[in-house]
Amino acid sequence: MQRLVRGTHAIDDRLDLHGLTQEAAKRRLMDFLHRAQADGLKTVLVITGKGALGTDRFEAGDFTAERGVLRRVVPEWLRMPGARGLVVGFSEAHAAHGGSGALYVRIRRPKTGR
Repeated sequence: MQRLVRGTHAIDDRLDLHGLTQEAAKRRLMDFLHRAQADGLKTVLVITGKGALGTDRFEAGDFTAERGVLRRVVPEWLRMPGARGLVVGFSEAHAAHGGSGALYVRIRRPKTGR
């Protein structure tokens, strides 16, 4: 992480999931991870957002609306069996890259056919 923050290790690509539904975000995330692996990328940044604090639904008194859903579910998706072949690991991003509203994701090298 220190190398990412200092700029000695590059973030190869980034994906912003702001404003997407869970279904659309999951589909876009998995497509992105497959492309990242196929392109030989090593580290990507996935931006989930921190969750809106003053959305219209909250201002209207709808306190049942859930905030920060993607922030909570994206790590779960990255741990799922379907992502294990794509992801080595992930961690919360440094404040310079979005802090708790983003994740560094390390991409697994594709298996070579021997």
